[in-house]
Amino acid sequence: MKKVLVTGVAGFIGMHTAQRLRNDGFEVVGLDNLNTYYSVDLKLARLHKLGIPTRRAQYNKLLEGTEGISFIQLDITDYEKLHQLMIEQKFDYIIHLAAQAGVRYSIENPHAYIDSNIKGYLNILEGCLHTNVEHIIYASSSSVYGLNKDEVFEEDHKTETQVSLYAATKKANEAMAHSYASVHKLPLTGLRFFTVYGPWGRPDMALFKFTERILNDTPIDVYNRGNLSRDFTYIDDIVEGIVRLIPHRPSGEIPYQVFNIGSNRPVKLAEFIDCLEHELGKKAKLNMLEMQPGDVERTNANTSKLQKAVGYEPSTSLADGVHEFVKWYRSYYNQ
Repeated sequence: MKKVLVTGVAGFIGMHTAQRLRNDGFEVVGLDNLNTYYSVDLKLARLHKLGIPTRRAQYNKLLEGTEGISFIQLDITDYEKLHQLMIEQKFDYIIHLAAQAGVRYSIENPHAYIDSNIKGYLNILEGCLHTNVEHIIYASSSSVYGLNKDEVFEEDHKTETQVSLYAATKKANEAMAHSYASVHKLPLTGLRFFTVYGPWGRPDMALFKFTERILNDTPIDVYNRGNLSRDFTYIDDIVEGIVRLIPHRPSGEIPYQVFNIGSNRPVKLAEFIDCLEHELGKKAKLNMLEMQPGDVERTNANTSKLQKAVGYEPSTSLADGVHEFVKWYRSYYNQ
């Protein structure tokens, strides 16, 4: 049985990834620091969904969950403890999803991004030098494209115009990965995620915030007066791409690769709101605002490279994805 470390396992993508890996027969060890960037209760509920006992006082040691998932509360900025875990557990694969998320929060609290996304990522890479990890897959972001003016974003486009510190740290992660692949021959694959959504999503993401405010008759903030489009990608499609990539280890003199992972179906913000209104059976009150700092007007992923590599074909429509999210939201909040 292959053993996988999933960092950020109490996060949105981390929980779904760990669940799929367990179902596919992997032995999963999940790691998370359970920080307070958003509701810790939601993170604990995700762990409970994975079968992890939610007794926080015990999280300083490795906890056995159910059906092949274990958990440890650990911050990736703590190199000594992280290194010890990696040496003891002898992971075959690492899915590195832990990071300080959020574009706008990086303007308010930049040090958190340097600590987690740069120092923490460096600790993961350094820890891998002392183990026989077969493949490391890490989370990059569509935000690395920054002010790219192309209609569709492709992996070989220039990524030199990031407009937030969060995006800059993700670009730095790709450069660090290339360096460690070149010098140390670590097999590293980066995934540029495009606006992931679905059940158990993050409260700071648009779908979550819009749903909450529409149900509470609170106006929703619509930036750039609605002239935005996003390549919304359903969580199951994201996880399918991750799982397919695990055995697709990069080769060659520099074992490094990076892929877009999105839906390749950008949606206008107005269409997105219409879809949510239809699912909720309720109209939104709109607060039309100007463009906000750190944001970009559009994202659109060309996923042909990932399709060619592993047959990746996202299949979830926006209507179906929003339906599944709203169903989860109403259940989780007893509405």
